[in-house]
Amino acid sequence: MTTILEKTAGLVAFVRTVETGSFQAASRMLGSSPSAVSKSVARLERRLGVRLIRRSTRQLGLTSEGTAYYERVAPLLKALDDAEDTVRVADKARGLLRVTAPVELGRTMIASWAQMFLAQHNEVKLELSVTDRHADLIREGYDVAVRMGELSDVGLLAQKIADLPVVLVASPTYIDRRGCPSSTEDLRNHDFVRHQMLGRPYPITLTDGSRVVPNGRLDTDDAGAIRQAALAGAGIAHLMQFAVQDDLSSGRLVRVLGQVSMPAIPVHVVHAFGRQAPVRARLFIDFLSKQMAVLTRPMRPDT
Repeated sequence: MTTILEKTAGLVAFVRTVETGSFQAASRMLGSSPSAVSKSVARLERRLGVRLIRRSTRQLGLTSEGTAYYERVAPLLKALDDAEDTVRVADKARGLLRVTAPVELGRTMIASWAQMFLAQHNEVKLELSVTDRHADLIREGYDVAVRMGELSDVGLLAQKIADLPVVLVASPTYIDRRGCPSSTEDLRNHDFVRHQMLGRPYPITLTDGSRVVPNGRLDTDDAGAIRQAALAGAGIAHLMQFAVQDDLSSGRLVRVLGQVSMPAIPVHVVHAFGRQAPVRARLFIDFLSKQMAVLTRPMRPDT
């Protein structure tokens, strides 16, 4: 009769082989030999009565049964790792940390901070997915998601880590050509590089709750493209302050209606661990909160 330990060994060998892409890489992770890992997976296949992995001289590939089996057992092993991690020393983290973040924040800031975090925690590996799509944390296996704006996630634990200031900016070329608006009403007579969401331009919200739907002939759903178009003089842009801070400091962009107050954009981190998040996730959230504090300082109206 196959013991629980033998079953577990086969499961671990199978999952690590899929994750690393080879028996050799899996063996390094497990502190074993490639032949031992291969034999462990083979025993698992014999016990299940199906082939899980296609073997060739060049690469390994999952069968349809292997894919279905991996999708069921990988989360179970991850849960075991996480359970062990929750009782570790508070400043000792290890393992793979999977994070998903919006493009504007992930590419501009989190990616540049990643090495600082990894240097502090040398047993952690970070996988950063940069996308404006709201990933399903549980189904897609992410530890932490960074969300900008109002939360729509249900059943996840959320922690607010920042309120990021937003600004209206334009290039000196555009200001020379069209002039600088002196009031919010003037905004209706100017061209904007518009942030498009779900096929519609995103409105500019003011602190008093009023909204201005900008005019413009260039729409995009990418904040990086909006910034580039604004630098080229295509129109006024409504962007996160941190994304254009260097451009404002250098004079490549100038602030528009600096005296008008606009509500900051809330930033949350969410996860599905409940109150027992693993150490690697807790430390990353704390790290991110400290780094975000620098970005929350609003500019002076005359800047």
